[in-house]
Amino acid sequence: MRRRRLLQAGLALAGGSWAASSAAPPTAQPVGPQPTPLRRGSRIAALAPGTWLDPADPMLEQLSQRCAAEGWELLRPPSLSQRWRWFAGSDRQRLGALQQAWLDPRVDALFYVGAGWGSARVLESGFTFPASPRWCVGFSDCSALLLAQWAAGSVGGVHGWFSGDAAAWQRLVALLQHVPVPPLQGTPVQVGFARGPLVVSNLTIATSLIGTPWLPPLKGAILVLEDTGEAPYRIDRQLTQWRSSGLFDGLAGIGLGRFSWAEDDVLPGDFSMGEILLERLAPLGVPLVRDLPVGHGRPNLALPLGRLAELDGRTGQLRLLMTWTPETEPVLMRASQPARLGQEKPHETQAPHSRADHPQAAHR
Repeated sequence: MRRRRLLQAGLALAGGSWAASSAAPPTAQPVGPQPTPLRRGSRIAALAPGTWLDPADPMLEQLSQRCAAEGWELLRPPSLSQRWRWFAGSDRQRLGALQQAWLDPRVDALFYVGAGWGSARVLESGFTFPASPRWCVGFSDCSALLLAQWAAGSVGGVHGWFSGDAAAWQRLVALLQHVPVPPLQGTPVQVGFARGPLVVSNLTIATSLIGTPWLPPLKGAILVLEDTGEAPYRIDRQLTQWRSSGLFDGLAGIGLGRFSWAEDDVLPGDFSMGEILLERLAPLGVPLVRDLPVGHGRPNLALPLGRLAELDGRTGQLRLLMTWTPETEPVLMRASQPARLGQEKPHETQAPHSRADHPQAAHR
């Protein structure tokens, strides 16, 4: 795999950083205890678990200002200036920063403000998530940490970013304060209705965790995927690996966020992105929705991992539920014949709106 060209652009975000089995997969677990809602006076540790970032980036100050407006304190320790080749410090240094943030009782949330690639190396170095709930926000390469957190039984991982417009930021704020948020609207592809815990990730990062203890159970879950810089043939390769590994067995439903790639990655006669997604996913027979406003680019609206949700393949809506009760037990109504995906949307072949929508602009 070639590295992302956009890596040269550095971090784009407002934020800082702080001091193959065919057997049936295990079932996703009900939502556990929720983290305490953020309030005025909450302290947030900013971490760079992957690629280095410039601590003088003016967008980091923007995040500080946004947090201050909510009455939160963003902690930006000296460890932000660490650098080892393309990483924000050595694996051991990044591991230490993550451990320190999790063990500090004064820290109410972790913001993963640096990504690029390398988050899984922190897991490989020995970090294990406590089962206690903790707000942790990030996406792209940091999906590895969010998935590992949910796999460990810890609730509070949020797939989202800190840049973007005020509406996207306020949605994230609402989630961190236990305030209901509007459903996400996508395009129906395959009808049906599903209810289950959310698992949200960058496809490439999740694929890299297959065979590790850091990929959570998916049976009964609603899986939301996005990716950037991957040509349709690479997406085909990854989805084939998921199918062959049995990881899609028992899924409740699938939502697709933004998939972007270079125009010259698709030659005449090739599958388009929409076609290959449909060809690989529709035969699973579960509700399928595309064009959710999630992933690299704008808008990138926050979704919490492990949160109970409903996916409606008829309306294209993904709705979060507040609690887990007998009335909201996971349910799956099998999908009917898939709709035709039609022409590619312009956003699938265009570059992202802004570097600010891409942590290090890439996940490797």
